[in-house]
Amino acid sequence: MSPVTDSDTARPGAAPLSARLTAGYGRADAGTPASDTLLINEQSRLLEAHGKRVYKFGFGQSPFPVFAPAVAALAEHAAEKAYLPVQGLAALREQVAAFHRATDGSDWQAERVLVGPGSKLLLFALIRALPEADILIPAPAWVSYAPQARLAGQRAVRLAADFATRWQVTAERLEAHCQAEPERLKVLILNAPGNPTGLSPTPDEQRRLVEVARRHGVLVLADEIYAMLDHAGAHRAFARDYPEGTVTTSGLSKWCGAGGWRLGVMHVPATLGDELFQRLIGLASETWSSVTSPVQYAAITAYTPSPALTAYVERQRQILAELGQWCAARLDATGVRTHAPDGGFYLFPDFEAYRERLATRGITTSAELTRCLLDEAGVALLPGSAFGAEPAQLTARLAYVDFEGAALLDADGDAIGHPATQALVGGIEALVAWLEGL
Repeated sequence: MSPVTDSDTARPGAAPLSARLTAGYGRADAGTPASDTLLINEQSRLLEAHGKRVYKFGFGQSPFPVFAPAVAALAEHAAEKAYLPVQGLAALREQVAAFHRATDGSDWQAERVLVGPGSKLLLFALIRALPEADILIPAPAWVSYAPQARLAGQRAVRLAADFATRWQVTAERLEAHCQAEPERLKVLILNAPGNPTGLSPTPDEQRRLVEVARRHGVLVLADEIYAMLDHAGAHRAFARDYPEGTVTTSGLSKWCGAGGWRLGVMHVPATLGDELFQRLIGLASETWSSVTSPVQYAAITAYTPSPALTAYVERQRQILAELGQWCAARLDATGVRTHAPDGGFYLFPDFEAYRERLATRGITTSAELTRCLLDEAGVALLPGSAFGAEPAQLTARLAYVDFEGAALLDADGDAIGHPATQALVGGIEALVAWLEGL
């Protein structure tokens, strides 16, 4: 018997199935490529597999071990196998709400918390659950916001920021967009401390944004996944200033070192009504059903305040602050403009001072810059264009995470000069040497 082919099963004149599947990829909402942050990780692994030394500043994963008591709790609950409630384990939601009330000073309520498989999917669920809206995204901003908006059938709108404004969206820019199309629902995504910049708005800047948001009925989606890693422990939750219009997301991936555990949390204030929250529950029930049971039980321990948890988080802040300040100062000394970070583990350096020298090498975009850095210096950065910056803007994200977090957590004294930061220092020096050799 002859094998069955596309042409055998398709109706006369129909294109092969493979061609029909790809026919729509020219649409704006289709053919979404893989995340640049994940791609750089794979590229780095491939180069290392071929024997090349790679300084891994491209992928933003916490270098610190998961909080040890939470690991012990995970092992204790490994046999938990039942499906948990779609909204999340009740005891976990109670603990999450209490944790954020204590640490953020914002009014989280357990009955308005949704637990999801990472905050990334919670963000998408919210965007998908909304009526037709403009999703306002700072440029630069995390790589997945705009693709998520498009996948959800929403309109992604970039609000440009620049070095002079510390890469923050200004109240003036938000006001201008709200006035231009006042009839459309506006959803402003704010990530602070930010990815890719490591920066947060000042309290005054935040209050000015709130004034505009309140006046125009803007819904704010506050992605505060890095909040606990504010280097001074001074993060100001957006919901403190705009409680009636702020949906907040967080999770365990950054401050608890548990990215692979895939546990995120979202708080939707009661002021936004029940319909939106029920839509979110419906989306959760028809997609992820519930977050893995052992992780939810272990997360209760992670969200329970204790002296050990306080020491664990505070030591991370000290290390990240020292390393971020050192990296920014080292780059500044070479003429690469870099704002020292407020929190998290990112820098967003601007290589404009090297434009003429880079142009002689045929490098005129951020993507060309980072490609050459990886190939020639073994330094993996992500181009600013991946985060919505103009391609010709010579910016990049530097995730200063190439160090041994476990060793530093257990060490006393400075991080710079410790053997655990040898790769980090070596990578910055390799970057500087490459620039000086242009």
